[in-house]
Amino acid sequence: QVYVVFSEELQCWCRALVESVWRQADGCQLRCFLVDYAKYCSVASENIRVLAGVFAKIPYRAKKCRLHCTKPLTLHIDYCENTAKIGPAKRWDTAAVQHFRKLVE
Repeated sequence: QVYVVFSEELQCWCRALVESVWRQADGCQLRCFLVDYAKYCSVASENIRVLAGVFAKIPYRAKKCRLHCTKPLTLHIDYCENTAKIGPAKRWDTAAVQHFRKLVE
């Protein structure tokens, strides 16, 4: 279900899908995917609203996608052996994500 959340970064209300919820001492935090900006953000539980009927039918401007059969790589540096090798990683490096975005633009 799509909700409306207030993004502190963008300083506006945005449509979002809630990815996860976790409790903190001062309330709940929500991890959301902004469907019109293709960004993830954290939102306090008091900054979420139910989306009105007509607005829920507007198509998203962003879609989550993955590159087929493409695995993240990173540079593994061994200071003791004074070597560097490219190997598998659990997540994409920030530099790799920025480079890919520049290529897409």
